[in-house]
Amino acid sequence: MRTIILATDFSPIALNAANYAAEMAITIQADLVCFHAYPVPAIFSEVPLAVDYDDFRHVAETHMKELTEILSAKFPEKLNIRTEISLGFFYDELKSLCEKIKPYVVVLGSQGVTAARNLFLGSHVVYTMKHLFWPVVAVPPDSSFTSIQKIGLASDFDKVIDTTPIDEIKSLVHEFHAELHVLTIGQKEAFGPEKVFESGMLQELLNDLHPTYHIIDGENTDERILDFAENNTIDLLMVLPKRRNLIDTLIHKSHTKQLVLHSHIPVMSIHQ
Repeated sequence: MRTIILATDFSPIALNAANYAAEMAITIQADLVCFHAYPVPAIFSEVPLAVDYDDFRHVAETHMKELTEILSAKFPEKLNIRTEISLGFFYDELKSLCEKIKPYVVVLGSQGVTAARNLFLGSHVVYTMKHLFWPVVAVPPDSSFTSIQKIGLASDFDKVIDTTPIDEIKSLVHEFHAELHVLTIGQKEAFGPEKVFESGMLQELLNDLHPTYHIIDGENTDERILDFAENNTIDLLMVLPKRRNLIDTLIHKSHTKQLVLHSHIPVMSIHQ
């Protein structure tokens, strides 16, 4: 049985993501695991203080019970829900859970660029999408799950064989009987030999999906891709986070971060 993990901090935006995850689980007949990690509190004091971790767990269990009751009432007899509550750092605990149950996808709420500075999940969602091996979907606060009819794949036509998880993309497209749209920024006539070669390789790899290719004019890559996706009713936008070394990280803007924090469309990170 496939499993979807919902990572939640019990905020209203996380509840919206929970509804999205539940609808997806029902659509693909998957179990839903609601996950929450509560961190070890930092105590800034020279005097050691006793910390009652049972109180933190009790609060988490109370919120989790409320969440599962909401989902069970909304989707009666359709949803198999389990819960996992862990003491520890969010990413570490989520990664451990993924290694144990090997989820189909992890679903998170994405708060947007302003609220992400303040809310718990907002500070973790981009890091998780860039580093977690399993597919991760960030759900914006105004997004709801519908039948996924159009899937967008943002590609820069760079080292496509090494960086494009072809099998996972094909599985997702077939799962939802969706159209695949490949989005890239630039002008076709300005593509150099390397870009032409890489685009041809991607066409060959994805040929049996019969994707539609869109070369989008513009300078602001993230903004233009999001505009196109929203104006062309893309239901899910896939991005391929690429691992960079420290120097690359310092001198390149994170496109994954910009896409996730500004998108009104659910964004999925998927790794090779």
